Amino acid sequence: MMEIMLNRLSMSLPEESQSYLLLDAQKRDVVTARRVNLLRILWRERYLTREGLMQRVETIMGHACFGEKSWKDNFYRDMRVVKTALKHSGHELNYSRKREKPGYYLDGEPVLHPDEEKAVRAALRELDPHQTEIYKRISPAQKFFQACSITNLAKKVSTAGSQS
Repeated sequence: MMEIMLNRLSMSLPEESQSYLLLDAQKRDVVTARRVNLLRILWRERYLTREGLMQRVETIMGHACFGEKSWKDNFYRDMRVVKTALKHSGHELNYSRKREKPGYYLDGEPVLHPDEEKAVRAALRELDPHQTEIYKRISPAQKFFQACSITNLAKKVSTAGSQS
């Protein structure tokens, strides 16, 4: 009964208002923030294991956002809610135990969300063979420094995006 009433209420609200309220709840409540981030990640990527999902969420929210001691319980509670949220929108979240493709996936959906696939294709088109040759000649120390710089920048961008 309560669920039916909540569904009627949410249908009568403008989507922009619902989005704003969700963002506000994320800022104030770590559980809501974790669940929204899990949902966003699963919407874009498939075949992520528990470790992979937790790592991505912790990159956005910070280390130990699932808790220090009961992190497994928190993760599985969050996933039950995320699975239910996806089911309400007509999507089925499953887990593959196949060696070649383990992890959570949305049934009937491609490995990458079409928007993510477009972004990857666009990035590949921007590769410059001349720059690739230069990169092959730099030292391992320079490559490591560049990798660290890129990772630090990605983390800053990711963190800034989750705070806005």
